[in-house]
Amino acid sequence: MSEPIITGEFKRTIDDRHRLSLPPEFASAITDEHGETIVVKERYGCLSLWSAAKWQNRLDQGVEIIRQKIAAGRLEQRWGEVQRLGRLLSTRQTSVKLANRSRLLIPEGFRNFLNVAPNQDVVVVGAVVCVEVWSQEAWLETLKDDMPEFNGLFKELSS
Repeated sequence: MSEPIITGEFKRTIDDRHRLSLPPEFASAITDEHGETIVVKERYGCLSLWSAAKWQNRLDQGVEIIRQKIAAGRLEQRWGEVQRLGRLLSTRQTSVKLANRSRLLIPEGFRNFLNVAPNQDVVVVGAVVCVEVWSQEAWLETLKDDMPEFNGLFKELSS
């Protein structure tokens, strides 16, 4: 059975305790069998939400390739980049459990990155393989930049 495609756009408000209610269909798509969700810093003003099992599989594949390159000595001249990647990996993600009513508590270290204060609106977007939470400003800027390329991108990816 193929994985469901996650699409849709919803306006939500971050409450005064930094919680966000996700649409139930989004919550079920990004929660694994253990009830875990991974919150990831994607780009400033945006967090992505993944099923923990799917995210770990994706991450493990990439890290294994890097390990093999290190063992083979292929990254000797790129230690600065390897260290930079390690720093980003160390702070990029965290595991959370959604509370009742599909409520996500945005982790403390991720709140500033999202750049949304309590009682402000966000946009929750299905991004095919994950769910994204955007500050309204960052989302509108992204749409402005990306929407003119939609037809070409769709054609390229679907052919």
